Amino acid sequence: MQAMILDAGQRTLRYATNAPEPVPSAHQVLIRVEACGVCRTDLHIVDGELDAPKLPLIPGHEIVGSVVSCGAAVTGFAPGERVGVPWLGWVCGHCAYCRSGRENLCNEARFTGYQIDGGYAGLAVADARFCFKIPAAYDAVAAAPLLCAGLIGYRALKLAGAAERLGLYGFGAAAHIAAQVARHRGQHVFAFTRAGDREGQEFARSLGASWAGGSDERPPEPLDAALIFAPVGALVPAALEATAKGGIVVCAGIHMSDIPSFPYRILWEERQVRSVANLTRADGDEFLALAPRVPVRTSTEAFPLAEANEALARLRDGRVTGAAVLVP
Repeated sequence: MQAMILDAGQRTLRYATNAPEPVPSAHQVLIRVEACGVCRTDLHIVDGELDAPKLPLIPGHEIVGSVVSCGAAVTGFAPGERVGVPWLGWVCGHCAYCRSGRENLCNEARFTGYQIDGGYAGLAVADARFCFKIPAAYDAVAAAPLLCAGLIGYRALKLAGAAERLGLYGFGAAAHIAAQVARHRGQHVFAFTRAGDREGQEFARSLGASWAGGSDERPPEPLDAALIFAPVGALVPAALEATAKGGIVVCAGIHMSDIPSFPYRILWEERQVRSVANLTRADGDEFLALAPRVPVRTSTEAFPLAEANEALARLRDGRVTGAAVLVP
């Protein structure tokens, strides 16, 4: 089968046309990949910013495809059904985190496209217990960003609470979905882009943002909460300074540059800084039921699978509006 592979010591993916086809185990489904989103987490893995990936590795954890076959222990899916595969690929099920509804924090968790081969390929296997049925309203390319950008944005929104005035720092794949959900909930969205990114700011306004400007600007009124999707630690003190008393700043990425020191006064008055780690299956069930009701519309740019390196380069440089998606 065709696949894009990350080899040890490399910072670009190798295109293979004869990669071995995966074989599903008892709890797994074999999936013919129809689309796979390109996530910033993939970029962190390829760039070596997330350590200890399985190598060689097929990246990709926003997988949409059709079930080819099912392992002997699989229930709930049948050949021909559409399925989505997220970042969370397996948990132990018995630790304190798993038993308390926090499986996203499981110490033994394994992740798709990191410890488990992912969807930058023609075929993939995934544990059926960690897969989702895709809403009929979405085709494969439109659905792919929902599996991580959508899910992480949704979890970040949950952690931000009932913020009336919500700031979104880094208006890419996750933020453009979160903005639509926030507007559906009646929240006012303030979008922060790279300085001078007029196209990105116009894109945010087209999705209902009340205001859009550079990340070096202050919003016209104090925020109740801010979600940081850009992997830039310097945005944490900037977001704190933009929030009102009692405000919440949620760091929604898996990797971020170091946070610079900042004066206590911008944290004082019960402001909070917290992070999002991974997702739970409950997040997936809730969000995928909500998305077609909003309705969430994903902005995507499709690339042939063999052009994965180009898609990653454009994401790295901020040259993707919305989400990049690979199509085998």
